[in-house]
Amino acid sequence: MTNSFWYSEKITLAPFPRGFHLITDVIVRELPQIRKLEVGTLHLWLQHTSASLTINENADPSVKTDLESWFNHTVREDSSYFTHTYEGSDDMPAHIKSSLLGCEVTIPIHQGKLQLGTWQGIVLGEHRNQGGSRRIVATIQGLEGKTD
Repeated sequence: MTNSFWYSEKITLAPFPRGFHLITDVIVRELPQIRKLEVGTLHLWLQHTSASLTINENADPSVKTDLESWFNHTVREDSSYFTHTYEGSDDMPAHIKSSLLGCEVTIPIHQGKLQLGTWQGIVLGEHRNQGGSRRIVATIQGLEGKTD
């Protein structure tokens, strides 16, 4: 494979408020190398335990609102059995939400574009009231062939 391509970069996201946020455009803007690939994969790894990455709806904002409502209903803050509350009542619930959704996604690349479905986008789940900036390690692997 003479046209094999590997690339890795750390992307730092500005702080988001608590909730679910579409970040597809940020990821694509920060990784112009995607356009070089004929075929490949993009792997995103979130370096945090109180936020998450997922693939979900990219058009109707009510989906993000409903996700936040469901997670807040399912993993309630101020539960008396939580002992890990050093950083506030959202501390342990944020870790549980992160574990449920996970911290990574892998997306196929074909002819220089992410192969997300029509209604799919990359979504950051910010599970803390004051989460701060978030870091994502992006790794691209594939075969070059596409030019800008």
